[in-house]
Amino acid sequence: MDQMRAMVEPNKGKLRGVGARAPYEAIMGRVVAPDGVTFRPDKIGGIAGWWCEPADAKPGVVILHLHGGWFNWGSAESFRHLVGHIARSARAKAFVPDYRLAPENPFPAAVEDVHACYLGLLESGTRSIALTGDSAGGNLALVLLALVSARSSASGAAVGAAVLSPVTDLAMKGASWDSRGTADPLFVRDQVEELVGAYLNGRDPEDSAASPLYGNLAGLPPVRVHVGDDEVLLDDSIRYVERAVAAGVDAKVDVWEGMVHGFLGNIGRLDAAAGALQAIGAFLSNRFTASAEVE
Repeated sequence: MDQMRAMVEPNKGKLRGVGARAPYEAIMGRVVAPDGVTFRPDKIGGIAGWWCEPADAKPGVVILHLHGGWFNWGSAESFRHLVGHIARSARAKAFVPDYRLAPENPFPAAVEDVHACYLGLLESGTRSIALTGDSAGGNLALVLLALVSARSSASGAAVGAAVLSPVTDLAMKGASWDSRGTADPLFVRDQVEELVGAYLNGRDPEDSAASPLYGNLAGLPPVRVHVGDDEVLLDDSIRYVERAVAAGVDAKVDVWEGMVHGFLGNIGRLDAAAGALQAIGAFLSNRFTASAEVE
């Protein structure tokens, strides 16, 4: 972790606007490819993306992973190796959609795209869908979870969600923006305010379709959250889980000591990444098994 900090801290807060897309793609491209997983492009529900398919994937179940990048950066292709590790751990194939990015396509374009992709998976005959996502993708996963849980029948609702450092509060009211401001080697407030502003384009940051923290969480399926202790988004995770538990949801948060945003991408270099990956895989596998037993 000291080596990682030494490498990234000189660029703290410098990834800004659409000009950061190329360096961000390069960062995500460094994630080591998992063994035993094949990748192929496809289109689901009219949304292009990439499949990540472990050789021993269970039939009829799919992980829908929504990638990070503060709503302005990222792609299914650059995230496919990270998602491939999650897919292999859960023994389930995963699809990563290329939802539209801000500022060219502000809120709610991304929400519309991930919902269309979810419906496309159901229409293709997928029996059970679990949602995963990281950072901004964690935001979209939790927004989508609430949307499909409220509107769908039991057979069409997601079986659960596992998210990594989700952005749950676009109003940025979490205390960790200050308490972890120095410890976080990646982000600063004014940098993120610009990115969030480009996404919201004047819309209310406390709209539940933009910030899942402010939504009605009652009736959601189980949720697991993993977050580093040294990141400004720490309170976004903790407050979301506290609200979910108060609403009767089976929700838990694992806070990884000494870890920063995106630590799961350091698979093979951090024990915490391996531990989080194992926990996510076990949770998703259990949710698919429980869903099959209900059916």
